[in-house]
Amino acid sequence: MPLALKGIHHLTAITADAPGNLRFYTDVLGLRLVKKTVNQDDTSAYHLFYADGKATPGTDITFFDWPAPRETRGNHSVSRTGLRVAGRASLDYWRTRLTAAGVAVGEIAELDGRATLDFEDPEGQRLRLVDDGGAGDANPWDASSVPAEHQIRGLGPIVMSVPDLARTAPVLTEVMNMRKARTYEADGAVVHVFEMGEGGPAAELHVAVEPHLTPAGQGAGGVHHVAFRAADVEELRAWTERVRGFRVPSSGEVERYYFRSLYFREPNGVLFEIATDGPGFAVDEPMESLGESLSLPPFLEPKRAQIEAGLKPLDR
Repeated sequence: MPLALKGIHHLTAITADAPGNLRFYTDVLGLRLVKKTVNQDDTSAYHLFYADGKATPGTDITFFDWPAPRETRGNHSVSRTGLRVAGRASLDYWRTRLTAAGVAVGEIAELDGRATLDFEDPEGQRLRLVDDGGAGDANPWDASSVPAEHQIRGLGPIVMSVPDLARTAPVLTEVMNMRKARTYEADGAVVHVFEMGEGGPAAELHVAVEPHLTPAGQGAGGVHHVAFRAADVEELRAWTERVRGFRVPSSGEVERYYFRSLYFREPNGVLFEIATDGPGFAVDEPMESLGESLSLPPFLEPKRAQIEAGLKPLDR
C-alpha cells in the first residue's frame, strides 16, 4: 500500500501576547490547554498547545509566543484555519457567543458545500468554524465553558494561499500522496481541494490561487506551519526516505518528545511538518492535569530554572 497521511495533525501559529492568547483560546473558544512548554529551538518563548478534552492528534492549535509585529497578509502562506463543529445549531451558538465576546465575526455562509462561520482572534488570526456533520469521534472537555455539543471538535480544513498552483500541486500529489478532490470559488479565488486518508474536513488542505497578492510577512496573527499525521515512527521514517528520494530539502527526523517530526517547505514557501500521532502529551504528566504546569522535554530539564526565569508570567 502507498504511504498515506491520515489528515491534519496540528497547526502552529504566532502570538505576541501569550496571556491574551491563553484567555481567548480557553475562555472564549473553550479549548483545553493540554501542554504548556517552550519552543525547543528558542526556550525564551512559550509553546502553548490547545486541543480537545483528550489532546487527540488532529485537534491541536498551537502558538509560539514571540514579540513579533502583526503579520502582513498575502500569499505564500497559510491564510485560514478551519475548526470543526457539529451542525448548523452549533454555528448559531458560536455566532452569538463570539459576538457577545466582542470578536470580529462574519455571517454564517455555505462554502464548498458546508456551513461555515469566519472570525478572527484578537491578533487577527483568521479562523473558520466548519460544520463537519458530526462525523468521527469527539472528545469534549468537561471543564470547558462551552456545552459539549457545541465544542470545537478538531482542525480542518486548512487553507493556504499561493500565486501559482503548478509548483505546489506536484508536491502534494506526487510526494505527499494527497488526492485532488475538487475546486470551488471563494473571494474571487479558485480553491483546489486536496484530501488525505479517509477525506473529509479533518483531512483536507485547500489551496487558494491568488496571484494578485504580494507575499505575506510572517508575524503575530499569522501561521508558522501546518502538520500532517503519520501513524508512528516507522511510517515517519518511510516519509523521510520518500521526501529525500524526491530531493526535497528537509530537516530530517526531529525528536519533539511528544511526537517525532519531519519538516520541509513546499515550493511556494509554506512550511509543512509530518508528525507522528504518539506518544502524545500524557507522556510526562497525567491526562487529568495536562497543561497545568510547565512541561519540558528531558533534554531541557537540566535548564529548568534558567528557562523559568526567562519566561513572563502567564496569567489569565
